[in-house]
Amino acid sequence: MSTVTGGGFEDPPAEVLVEAAAAFGLLATPARLHIVWALSQGESDVTSLADRVGGTLPSVSQHLTKLKLAGLVRSRREGRRQVYLVDDPDVVTVVRLMVGQLAERGGHTPEQPARLRGLGA
Repeated sequence: MSTVTGGGFEDPPAEVLVEAAAAFGLLATPARLHIVWALSQGESDVTSLADRVGGTLPSVSQHLTKLKLAGLVRSRREGRRQVYLVDDPDVVTVVRLMVGQLAERGGHTPEQPARLRGLGA
């Protein structure tokens, strides 16, 4: 049940808050956030992602599996390799906004957020 607050906005239903918290929870690790950031810039295979985020193949693969199960990422077969991409454009918007704002505040360009570089998976 939604309620109206003093500001005139309706509170979202409890189910929506639970779903949003789960999505934010999945993005609460630097490695997964870095993976989604990288995929927001274009699709990639697990080897390229591991190189980019500084993680091991098994670790990045596990993160991708969790993101895929949550519906934030999907994959497609391209020859002998799996190519991953962000499946939800709204997630791309949120990640780009948050990381971009924090990078700018820290004096970094949004394309190279220092805090995400080298954190690994």
